[in-house]
Formats: sequence, C-alpha cells, structure tokens
Amino acid sequence: MVRVDGRGNGDSLVRVRDLDKKYQRGSEEIDVLQGLNLDVDKGDFVAFMGPSGSGKTTLLNLLGGLDLPTAGNITVAGDEITRMSAGKLTAWRARHVGFIFQMYNLIPVLTAFQNVELPLLLTKLSKSDRRRHVETALGIVGLSDRLDHYPRQLSGGQEQRVAIARAIVADPTFLLCDEPTGDLDRKSAEEVMVLIDRLVNEHGKTVLMVTHDPRAAERAHAVLHLDKGVLVEGARVTA
Repeated sequence: MVRVDGRGNGDSLVRVRDLDKKYQRGSEEIDVLQGLNLDVDKGDFVAFMGPSGSGKTTLLNLLGGLDLPTAGNITVAGDEITRMSAGKLTAWRARHVGFIFQMYNLIPVLTAFQNVELPLLLTKLSKSDRRRHVETALGIVGLSDRLDHYPRQLSGGQEQRVAIARAIVADPTFLLCDEPTGDLDRKSAEEVMVLIDRLVNEHGKTVLMVTHDPRAAERAHAVLHLDKGVLVEGARVTA
C-alpha cells in the first residue's frame, strides 16, 4: 500500500518523512519539494505525475541516493540513506537501486551482454556467475538472442529492454524509472510497460516511476501527483 500522509507503519520498504529540497539560484531560494511524506510497501508500483518543474525527477534522485535533501529523511529497507557517507551511499546504490532512464545510457562500444554485465563488475561474483546473471536478465526482457549485438544494431525498444536488464541484473531492492517510455514509439512503449508490469507482478519488484504518459501510469498500483513541490495521492488504479 502507498500512503502520503506520514502514517505508514514501520514495515514500509520505502519511508520518507518531512522531505524538503531547496536550490539556490543566485540570491533566490527555490523550494522544489516541501514536507513530503511517503510510504511504499514491497511489491508496490507507484507512478509520479505532475507538470514539468514540479520536482518529480528530484524526488527520484533523492530516493536513489543521487542527491541529498535539505531536510527530512529517507529510509529504504531499514537503511536511512540521508545519513550515509558518500562512500557508503555509493555501495548502497549499487546493491539496492536499479535505474531506468528515458535515454538508455548504453555504451556504444559494448555488446548488450557487456552493457548488462557492467553493474556486476563491482561485485565479487565469479565470471561464470556473472554470465548466469546476465543471461537470466536478458532472458527476462526477451533478448536472449541479442547478447552479442551492439546498441546500434538494436531498435529503441530493444535498447530500453537492455537498459532494464542492466537495472535488474543485480536483483536490486527497487527500481526507479524516469520517463522509461518517453523516447519510444507507442508500440515499443507498450512493450516496455508490459515488461515493467511483469517485473512487478511475476518477479515481485518494487517500482517507482516518473511519467507524463497516462497510459503508462494506468499500469501502476497508485498514481501520486506532484504540484509545486507537494505530493498528493491520485486515483488508486488497482487493488
């Protein structure tokens, strides 16, 4: 279950309390996020919507430990990430967060296999174990026959699926998706959303997604709206 009132129980996978984020622009202080509370349980699929500049991507960056809040705290699976040192935060991200962006961020000179393997190079897994993990991840996204293909040999939808395989290969605690269908045609976007849906429903993944696409948001368990830095609950999409 997803809550934005700060009354969630202590068992929530993601727990956000009184989160503020301010930026300084010259002499002006910009309030990007103001007093956000959020509880997300394991296996939830949450979509964040709102106008450009409402703080959606900022919130995702804070949840993924890519940025630090001005005030408040974030706890994920019992770890309070807002108090971690930079070194610990880097290690925490590698273990717990899978990022999926609008731009696939694949390395052109590496094959699909090598792109997906990248996060595992930071682990102590053996070469054979890494291969097994990569082949499993590419199998889940339906690209077992594209292991040796380079990004230029793939369609946009296939590139995004490689990026998703890379995000799930280390079995992260949750996935953060920033406009995952924003650069795709309608057919490819639908295929990617079906895949994300499967990751939630068949593999038990927890997904937090920023999107402008109402069709993508329809697949989420809950839709939350950000407006001028304030988070409000929208319609519950599924039980």
